[in-house]
Amino acid sequence: MIPDPSIVREDVARALREDEATGDLTAGLVPEQSARATILCRQQAVLCGIPWAAEVFQQLEPSIALEWQAEDGDRVEADAVVCELQGPGRALLQGERTALNFLQFLSATASRTRQFAQALDSAPCMLLDTRKTLPGLRHAQKYAVRCGGGVAHRSSLAEAVLIKENHWTLLPDLEAAIREARGQHPDTQVIVEVETLEQLERVRAARPDVILLDNFSPEQARSAAAECPDIPLEISGGVTESNLADYAAAGAARISLGTLTKDIQAVDFSMRLEHA
Repeated sequence: MIPDPSIVREDVARALREDEATGDLTAGLVPEQSARATILCRQQAVLCGIPWAAEVFQQLEPSIALEWQAEDGDRVEADAVVCELQGPGRALLQGERTALNFLQFLSATASRTRQFAQALDSAPCMLLDTRKTLPGLRHAQKYAVRCGGGVAHRSSLAEAVLIKENHWTLLPDLEAAIREARGQHPDTQVIVEVETLEQLERVRAARPDVILLDNFSPEQARSAAAECPDIPLEISGGVTESNLADYAAAGAARISLGTLTKDIQAVDFSMRLEHA
């Protein structure tokens, strides 16, 4: 579970440019000196974002030493020290906010995913994310989902064929479209979304790899599973932490949730400096 280093570098470089970190007017007032720092997590959370936070200080000043007290995916308690740093004080100040932003955002995604993964308990059902991610940080958020115990759905439009309701509207022949997809992309998964049991019957005959049930109730999902035992069913829409287990028990093989990446609240991190 290692993020792509080139994407991490690109994400961090973009964030440092946005903050104009090397032009920090306030840090420029601080005399050149070595300093120590600690990063604390102020609340219970699932830690995530270490590669991005570490890369912030690597790009600003490679001599900064970091010693992490936990790993991505670890649950940390409130007020836990998660990292100790030492290096030039100015560079530590320049990178503080950018590093904490990555940690607070990705830890929030990992923590929310862990919350839902625990609600599934031991059900044999995959918990999937979606493409409802912050623009420019999809790779980072999907990494955070995996740290929280979820599974990455397609990361881009080029990774799978997913025929949704708007595609249905514009496609003259669904079965022909599925045959065309298999002919053009034989190694690519074909998923078709349905909104009713009547559509399910029609789609089942077309034999996609997965049928996605959009906004079905748990009872409707159970009926769909009974009618379609030979094709994996994915649930999306209307799923909450309280009914997640009901959908899994209804026979869903996969549950995809936009809430894992879009309905999050930043985890509270802080950094404190002192003379070395």
